[in-house]
Amino acid sequence: MEIPQINHIREAHERIKPFVHRTPVLTSSYLNSLLGCEIFFKCENFQKVGAFKFRGATNALLSATAEELRNGVATHSSGNHAQALALAAKMLGTKATIIMPNNSPSVKKNAVAGYGADIILCEPTLESRESTLREFVNQSGALFVHPYDNFNIICGQGTAALELIDEVGTLDAVIAPVGGGGLLSGTSIAVKSLLPKAKVYGAEPSGADDAARSMREGSRITQIVPNTVADGLRTTLSELTFSIIRQNVDDIITIDDDKIISSMRLIWERMKIIVEPSSATALAAVIAEKDRLAGSRIGIILSGGNVDLDNLPW
Repeated sequence: MEIPQINHIREAHERIKPFVHRTPVLTSSYLNSLLGCEIFFKCENFQKVGAFKFRGATNALLSATAEELRNGVATHSSGNHAQALALAAKMLGTKATIIMPNNSPSVKKNAVAGYGADIILCEPTLESRESTLREFVNQSGALFVHPYDNFNIICGQGTAALELIDEVGTLDAVIAPVGGGGLLSGTSIAVKSLLPKAKVYGAEPSGADDAARSMREGSRITQIVPNTVADGLRTTLSELTFSIIRQNVDDIITIDDDKIISSMRLIWERMKIIVEPSSATALAAVIAEKDRLAGSRIGIILSGGNVDLDNLPW
C-alpha cells in the first residue's frame, strides 16, 4: 500500500493545472469577529463540477495509460465524484459509467447525465454500490476509479491545500470534511509536509462518525448506517485513507446535523456563496471548537456547492 508524499501532490498539481480552476480563497470579517479567529476559506465550490473531486478525477485519468482507458472508466458515487469523473472522461475522450445510489440528489444525477456519462442506479448501500460496479466492470473491462481509495485520487485532492498554503502562508490549523477520507488524506499530507507545526482536523457528521470512532479505537470501523444531511460524507474510510489519517490527522471533530445546517445557512447569508452541507461541516467544527481555536489562523476546505435547490435543509 503506497502512501502519497508531498512530491506526488506537487506532480499532480503540475499535471492538472491546465484543466482545473485555481479556486479563490475568501475571508469573512463577520465570521472572524464572531469566532475570534482568522479563517481562510478555500472555495472548491467554485471548482469545475462544483467540487474538489474534479482535482482527483482529472489526476487519475491523466495518470492512466491509453490502454487502461480503452474501455472507458467506471465508479460508484453519491454525486460529486460521479460528476468529476464524467467531466474528466469527456475531456479526455473516453466513456464514463457511474453507479449511483437511487437516493442521490436529483441535481447530481442530472449533472452526471449532462456531462455525458451513463448512470446505473443501485440500492443506497455500500454493498449494492460495490456489487453493481463489480458486475459492470467484469462485463465491460472499464477502468474502476475509486472515489477515494486510490493513490492518484488522493494526490489530486491534496492540491487544494497546496494552493491554499501557497496563497495565505502559515496556518495554525486546517480543517477538511471527511467521508471516505480522500480529501482529508491529501490535505493532511500537504499540510504536515509544508506546515509541520499546524494541526489538521477532520470534520464529520455525528450521524456518520466512522472516522472519529476508528481514530478512537485504533482500527477501521466499517459497519455503519449513516444518517446525515451531508450526503457527500456518508461513506466509510478505506484502509489507505485510514492509515494516512491515523498518521497525520490530530483529531476528528463530530457535529450534529442541526449545527451543520445552521453553519451552511451562515455561509450562504454572510459570504453570499452556495455550499452544500458537507462543506458546512468544516465551519461547524470551528464553531464547536471555538475555544480551542481562538486566536488561530485557520484554513477551511469548502469541499463543494452542489445543492438540490428544491430540497434545502431549512
